[in-house]
This record gives sequence, C-alpha cells and structure tokens, in this order.
Amino acid sequence: MSWKVLITSAPMAKVGGPSAALLQQAGCRISQPSLALPAAGEELLRLLDGVDAVIAGNDHYSAEVLAASAAAGLKIISRWGVGFDAIDVRAATTEGIIVAYTPGMTDGAVADLAFGLLLAVVRHIPQGHHSMREGLWLPQWGNDMAGKTLGILGYGRIGATVARRARGFDLRVIAYSPRPHPEAAAAGVECVPLDDLLGQSDYMTLHAALTPQSRGLLGEAQFRRMKPTAFLVNTARGGLVDEAALLRALSEGWIAGAALDVFAEEPLPARHPFRTAPNLVLSPHQGSSAFETGERVSRAAVQAVLELVAGRRPSLVLNTEVFDSPRLRAKIGQPA
Repeated sequence: MSWKVLITSAPMAKVGGPSAALLQQAGCRISQPSLALPAAGEELLRLLDGVDAVIAGNDHYSAEVLAASAAAGLKIISRWGVGFDAIDVRAATTEGIIVAYTPGMTDGAVADLAFGLLLAVVRHIPQGHHSMREGLWLPQWGNDMAGKTLGILGYGRIGATVARRARGFDLRVIAYSPRPHPEAAAAGVECVPLDDLLGQSDYMTLHAALTPQSRGLLGEAQFRRMKPTAFLVNTARGGLVDEAALLRALSEGWIAGAALDVFAEEPLPARHPFRTAPNLVLSPHQGSSAFETGERVSRAAVQAVLELVAGRRPSLVLNTEVFDSPRLRAKIGQPA
C-alpha cells in the first residue's frame, strides 16, 4: 500500500527536504500545500481527504475533524515540535489515531532564544539597532545581568536548560512548577511558590505547558505582584498570559518591559496593540527556528510515520495504547 502523507508543518519546507525524501524512498506520496495559517475545520478536512499520515504544524485537530479523518483512513498525526495543545489527543485515541511528537529536541534552541530576548529587552538592543539605522548615535542604557534573580515559571526540560545557561550569566535562579523537581536543588535552582517567584524575580521567563489550568496564568494580579523593575520573557505559549493585562502592565509601568515570541493569536494581527506597546520586544514564534534543530526535528517527525508504515509502534508517541487497538490494526492491515 502506498501511503499518502500530508505535510502542513511550515518548517519542513525550510529544513525538512532530506527527511521528506525518506518518505518518498519508502514509497509514500507527499502532499505539501503552502498554507498562510494553521489549518482548521473544513479547510483541514479537505486537506486530509485520502490521507494516511500527517506531519503536522499547529493545525487545529478538533474531535469533529479527527472523527471524520479517521473514518477516511487517517492513521497518525506526527507533530513537528513538542506542543500538542492544538490536537484533541483524547479524541484521537478514541478514533484510533496515533499522535506522535518530538519532545526534548527543541529545548536548546528555545532556551537560547529566551536568553537572546532577555538580553535584547534588558539591554535595549533593538532600540540601539533602530537608532543606528536612522543615522543616529545614541547609546542605550540598560541593566546588568550578573547578581540578579531569574525566575523560571515551568521547570520542565526547557526550564532546566535555561537554568544551565543562567549559570554562565551569574544569575540566582528560582523556579516554580506545579509538581516537585528534586533534581532542581542539585542544579542550584531553588523551587518556590508562585507568589514568591513573582515577587523576587528581576527577570522572569515562561516555560510552562498550556493547559486549561494554566491558561491566563499571568493576569493583572500577578503583574501587580512583580517588581516595577522586572522584565518578562515568554517563549512558551501566548495563552499563558492575559494580553490585555500585560498591555496595561507595560503602559502603566507595573513592570519594566517584556519580550514575547508567542501570542494568543498567531500570526499576530497587523493592528494588534502589542505592535506599538512601550518596552516590548516582539519575535514571530521562532524559538525552534535553528537549522540544526529543525533538521533533527524533521527527521524525528518523519521517522514516526516510517515506523508505522513498517508496522512498528513509533518511538515518540503520546497515546501508545492506540497501536494495539483493533481499529488502527485494521487500518494498517495487521491482525489485532
């Protein structure tokens, strides 16, 4: 059987050519449309017509889309990246669709960007750049890094990677996470309650997953608890932040500044007030946009599909139980 593979992940077009070639060598037929935005609803269903596997971007896989695509033969959604909040994993499991992802492979690239954004906003690097472009010579005064307290909200793999980089900047590191992390102390990281993190951090960086419980985690009350000299960096998910509250925090001086790589709505609308907000550095969700990282992630996303084509359980799967379900076994032509 020749599998039809839909590729909607934009990075695959940039760095995934050699990996896509592996699919073709395995006899797969590739469909790779050019999409301006992540697909959803009827548009996504049209793209999924006759598709066996997807290398997915941030497309919105609702229960309705999954039910219809499963009936049409979809077997696996292999997510390019680590985030899977746009996929109803429970519904995919019910429908016998494997959901694969690539955990850990973007940790270094995202941590690097988080520090790049932190330095940019703390040392006013963009302002210096723009003034030079205008023919001016106006040195920008910022703040030191050494000796300050860095607060990490969400101490998972990326948070721990950020903490390792922080040692090179001579920062005191504290962290908040809903679950205990005994290894944090060995890394020189002090785990504290959220209120303490907000009140003590000179610089705070977000690395939490977006869940129903964490949506809007930082709102007016939290920004008012932060130091007026504090800076915020978000390279996790835009939905963690109440954007209206952040705009007020910046315009009214509750905090000193922020740098954002992620937003509640992406791409960021042309007239979004963030584009003119004071003391704000913007980045177009490019945390994982490093060539070497992109090549590794592309290979892993493709490998999950190739493993299923060969009748094997993919290595990096969120819902491993699906592999043994009669529904999937029937779709891949194997006995239950």
